[in-house]
Amino acid sequence: MRFLRMLTNSLLAGMLGASYLTVLVLQLNPQVPLVSETSVRWLITLALFYGVHLAVLVYAVIIAREFFSLEALSPGWVSVRVLAWFAAALAAVAALLMWFNVRAFEAALGENATRRMTAGAAATTAAALAIFGLAIAHYSFGRRGSRVGAALFAIAVFGSLALPLAARGPAPEPLPIPSARRTTLAAEPNAARVTMLLLDGGSLEYIRLRAAEGRLPNFSRLLDMGAALSVATVRPTGPGPVWTSVATGMYPAKTGVRSGASYFAWRASQPVDLLPVFCFSHALVHLGAVGEQPRASDAFRARPLWSILSDAGIPVGVVRWPLTYPAPRVEGFAVSDRFHELLGSTLELDERAAYPAASLPVVRQAFVAPDEDVPPIVQTRTAAARRDEPERSAAARDRAYSQTMENLRALHDVRLMALRYQGLDMLGHYYMGDVQPAVMADSDQHDRRRHLQVLDRYYTYIDAEIGAALARLVPGDLLLVVSGFGMERQGALKQIAGRLLGDPDRHGTHDRAPDGFLLAYGTPVQVGPARRGSVVDVAPTVLYFFGLPIGRDMDGYARTDIFTREFTAERPVAYIPSYNW
Repeated sequence: MRFLRMLTNSLLAGMLGASYLTVLVLQLNPQVPLVSETSVRWLITLALFYGVHLAVLVYAVIIAREFFSLEALSPGWVSVRVLAWFAAALAAVAALLMWFNVRAFEAALGENATRRMTAGAAATTAAALAIFGLAIAHYSFGRRGSRVGAALFAIAVFGSLALPLAARGPAPEPLPIPSARRTTLAAEPNAARVTMLLLDGGSLEYIRLRAAEGRLPNFSRLLDMGAALSVATVRPTGPGPVWTSVATGMYPAKTGVRSGASYFAWRASQPVDLLPVFCFSHALVHLGAVGEQPRASDAFRARPLWSILSDAGIPVGVVRWPLTYPAPRVEGFAVSDRFHELLGSTLELDERAAYPAASLPVVRQAFVAPDEDVPPIVQTRTAAARRDEPERSAAARDRAYSQTMENLRALHDVRLMALRYQGLDMLGHYYMGDVQPAVMADSDQHDRRRHLQVLDRYYTYIDAEIGAALARLVPGDLLLVVSGFGMERQGALKQIAGRLLGDPDRHGTHDRAPDGFLLAYGTPVQVGPARRGSVVDVAPTVLYFFGLPIGRDMDGYARTDIFTREFTAERPVAYIPSYNW
């Protein structure tokens, strides 16, 4: 019977741990009402996953204590003497998670939510100390069945849950949808063009090393005859929130895009945007315990570059920018980043996949090119590598979207061309462990050399794409090569978790938000390195180049320091209150 009483205490401890995680989810997602079916369903979901596992862990600790202790444990059905220690440990871990998450997601939470979550983390820290003090006092001086000790313990535990929720406050008003009213601003009457090549997971350190060896001549040309700077990225670090911040000049708290997907607990009607980090929460998605739905273009709560420029009479061509499905209506053309996902389905000719709809046959033609036209990145594992291998499929998609840009550019005279490449990110996830080898690296030297060849050849392919863009430049034009986030070796814990979840091949990550970079080239560019910036500086800089004012509500700055004095002397920085009104 006493082992059954140990089990009830373990279940209570597991439920308490799940409750702390539910509080953390609600802190990160202030748009979810505290009293709602969504909150209840998240509690149930987290209890069935984390709560059960924590209960098993606590029970194992109690049983282990039985083996090593000289005094047999015979707790009550609800034992303060047992629960106080575990509650103190759980509250301390919860407080640490709150501090880590508020620091990680500061840009995504916004000033008000960050302040409230900080207060909640401080309250949970104080409650953890109080519970720990009660555990010591009860162990040293308390007596079995003390009602005073039990009441104080219940108050402390309740406070550790209620205080952060009280600090969180009620759900705020949702961000307004940007006005569709066209602005009356017009760009300067010149023919200068901007070409933007967007790279997921590009590493400036890797590029500098290979360029110094003479392997990347076009990257070397940008480094030697253009401007180069590192740019801080945002968290959560993924294509959705990062490239949305690039497009709007605002951090996720203002753009409304705080993650690349919406997450649903079991049968919950309202999604959340952020899952907590440092607790393997994304394993819930991998295991199917939490649903995931990609974000669409209607998630924008700030006007992106293509909308602002189109309203100013500047035709644009945007291909594969994240969250562009349905494709936005622009002056020029736009191709959604999800076009390749629609091929072969009933939505293959979905008019929302590209704008204008007349461009769909042109886009599709680029995706049905023969397999041999795929860039010869590398043949890995076997000489007859299948098309569905990660590196080959990434190369095929990059080539198809690049060809799409070429085909549509020939039909539309646009002044801003933006094309995104995703292959470097895909390959970095698999092979970054060989670029940054660690003591625990499990690949032999032969595999490491082969994997390095994969990355080298892919960077060579991107270098050739840059060369083609350079060949199209005329005096006055601007080329921007932007990497929204870098890549680094995955930690040992995440590698172990990947093995347990059946995904052992991933060795690279951008979870800790490594810097991206910006390379600028053209006759208006001041040659040389520039001080570190942020991804939110890109949009204001492009607006400045086109002679348009900067929105005062933008978080970024126009990087006038990357342009020559002759260029900036004739172009002062101008401002308007906002482009979203």
